[in-house]
Amino acid sequence: MRATTDSVVVFVRREGRGGIALRAAYVVGAFSCVALDAQSDETARLRVTSALGVHVIILRAGASALENLGMTVRFTPSAPIVLPFMPRDLYPLDEKDDPLGAVGAVEAAQRGLNVGVLYFHLDQPRFGDVLYVQNLTAMNDYYRTTGTTPDGAVGGTWPELGYMLPTPEPGVVPPIGPLPAGVEITLSDAILVFRHDAPPHERDSARRFIQMLGVAYKTLALPGVEFRNWVDRAERTLHDIDHAPEATIEHYGHRYIHPYTNAEYPDIMVQMSIIAAIHDWGKWNGTPHALETQLKAGLEKFYDKKIESLRRYLPNVGTDKDADAVDSWYLYHPMLNLGFLALDGDETAKTLLLKSIDFGIKAAHHFAYKWPVQYKVTDFTVITDVAGADGRGQTDVGGIYAWVMLQAFELTDDKRFLDEARAAIDAAMGLRFSVNYQANLTAWGAAACMRLWRITNRIVYLEQSYVYLASFFHNCAIWESEIGHAVHYKNFMGVTCLQDAPYMAIYECFDSFTAFERYLADSGPDLEPAARMLIGEYCRYALDRAWYFYPDALPPEALSSKQRETNGHIDRNLSFPVEDLYVDGQAAGQVGQEVYGAGAAFIFATRSFHRIDGAPFRIYCDQFVQSMERTGDRALTIALAGGENCKAGLSIVRAKRRKLGKTTVTVADGDIIRPHQSSADRIDYVVPANGHLILTWKES
Repeated sequence: MRATTDSVVVFVRREGRGGIALRAAYVVGAFSCVALDAQSDETARLRVTSALGVHVIILRAGASALENLGMTVRFTPSAPIVLPFMPRDLYPLDEKDDPLGAVGAVEAAQRGLNVGVLYFHLDQPRFGDVLYVQNLTAMNDYYRTTGTTPDGAVGGTWPELGYMLPTPEPGVVPPIGPLPAGVEITLSDAILVFRHDAPPHERDSARRFIQMLGVAYKTLALPGVEFRNWVDRAERTLHDIDHAPEATIEHYGHRYIHPYTNAEYPDIMVQMSIIAAIHDWGKWNGTPHALETQLKAGLEKFYDKKIESLRRYLPNVGTDKDADAVDSWYLYHPMLNLGFLALDGDETAKTLLLKSIDFGIKAAHHFAYKWPVQYKVTDFTVITDVAGADGRGQTDVGGIYAWVMLQAFELTDDKRFLDEARAAIDAAMGLRFSVNYQANLTAWGAAACMRLWRITNRIVYLEQSYVYLASFFHNCAIWESEIGHAVHYKNFMGVTCLQDAPYMAIYECFDSFTAFERYLADSGPDLEPAARMLIGEYCRYALDRAWYFYPDALPPEALSSKQRETNGHIDRNLSFPVEDLYVDGQAAGQVGQEVYGAGAAFIFATRSFHRIDGAPFRIYCDQFVQSMERTGDRALTIALAGGENCKAGLSIVRAKRRKLGKTTVTVADGDIIRPHQSSADRIDYVVPANGHLILTWKES
């Protein structure tokens, strides 16, 4: 560490191989710097005193599997102050400590309000890979006080990189939120992870990103999660779909789902999403629900014999819609859900899928597996080629296309479908961190890669799955915002629905959850442990975070009073989620209340709650259960599929008209886990996320 004329700087070097400089404090004017006694978990602690106030700098060095460094900077103003412009805090260095002599490249930087991440490699000199993460949660007090947000705060232009502390807009009179005198506030909470050498190709670069992000993740103080009664939510949702006039509409003598509350035209993606979710609910309950059959009855009306494919809209769609227009992903997602039904024995779904799938292949061939945003199904005329935000088309459609092809391969054993899946994934190679267009499509791409690896035994597909995962988590908000209305809900581990979207969306949330369930089911001991951990943590937090998409879980002031013009209205009495929650705390539900997102409750309920024959309870677990075996009349052995050193919430939930007796949970070595809390209705445990557990019980 060194003090310069205006800064205190941390240097990290490898002998003869360059390094980095990390600015810990930027002080205009004279200052003094003294070393303080480091506390038990610290490597160094310094105090910087100036006319502005006092900076305290804390460093924590770690050298487990990967070397890492944490730096926290806290500031106590001597008088009320609006901090001036702050430069970025990270510079790569050559052998002479000159940033201009360092040669390398940035692979990924923060996108919007997602994780404050920077991933780069320093090639000349050969320092290696660096992952820089700002724990933005620690700066909530600063953002709220100053009226700022960390939108794109971590990034930069080589060689000036790192975090730029957001400061109020210049010229605002009076200034927004000066920092109060005498109150300590965190200005930076940086985590750096290092690798000695540069990766040989994009797939290994992505794997290392996941691995290094896992190291950074483990250093965070993670927010807690709460038990969510998704079974009750699903029952309420099913009632509202069936009985609320805003949920369904009749055409051609059949019932169809409204995309939003009493708004928008029925489309095939919406129908299939709800049908597939209700189907899963019926399987879980042991009795199919009549609504599934009713909604299936009208699917054939979406089929166009002329083009031999499902269309987006019914034939009587209004003239305000282009009946021939389709988003690229919209063609394939209904096929995915038809595939699930077909693989579950639904012959009608199988027939509808197989008589539509050749058109999907025709489209893939026409666009050479590089799909535009939107086109006409009649002649493939491109309506919208690329997204304005990044000049790219729907780059991850090949992932969901590959999954659909693999479903068809499983149904028919026809190798041409396997070849199509491989061709689509092969065509996406080289996109690096630009794979993601829409979060759930990226998750299905990862699942397709994992399935391809299992089928072909070609390691390149396992490796390529990390490219999809890296792009997914690059767009993940790995911090808990308390800005604006976000104080009323949770966003930790939420993923923005599109690569340029300002919000998290419920549909992409639960569809990604479903894709990751498949990914983990196909994985094995060869899976990168950090990938298993991050996926498990995403899904665990989704079960908690998704609850706040429902209007009745939010205070009225946190809901937008207006929705998009064609997207209906919000009814707090209906158990349908709003589409949009915002990390920066804008009012939720600006887009609308999604009837088509109502499948979330069924997906979360059927994956997190587990029925036990004859027992007076159900088991709730917020990590995926790998296996569950009845080993006695009142004994279960449970294996969880979460990450190493992570936690899982396990709850024993009383069944209706039954009483909970005494339960005992032990880990594999025989240690008894004490309940976290208990009541007559539920007993909650915190258990290892990847452990083997033994549950025993006695009737009351």
